[in-house]
Amino acid sequence: MSNEPDVPTDDQEWREELTDEQYRILREAGTEAPFSGEYVDHKDDGSYACVGCGTTLFDSETKFDSGCGWPSFSDVDDDRVETRLDTSHGMRRTEVLCANCGGHLGHVFDDGPEPTGKRYCINSAVLEFDGE
Repeated sequence: MSNEPDVPTDDQEWREELTDEQYRILREAGTEAPFSGEYVDHKDDGSYACVGCGTTLFDSETKFDSGCGWPSFSDVDDDRVETRLDTSHGMRRTEVLCANCGGHLGHVFDDGPEPTGKRYCINSAVLEFDGE
């Protein structure tokens, strides 16, 4: 991702760049309360980027109302996100991370709409919206 913005290199820089909530979610794999995020019911056209590094992650065309309490997307550019097994809290889930900065974004589930069948359940606090 050679054209992506610079990524903070240490914990102090991350803390200076992010709000406390953004830091807790993006750097410590936290989760915001359901239905509390800015983008849960957001319907404008545009794209959603990582708050930590500015990498564009999701397009509004893939956003849908899943009723789960977090912004949900049915598709993503696989070069922009990574996934890994998350066994925290006694569960087996697939964590979604920004491929550029490694920040925790949320989780992906296999109960989304066709054609992908995926539901990328993402915390609003780690997204920045760019309208068209």
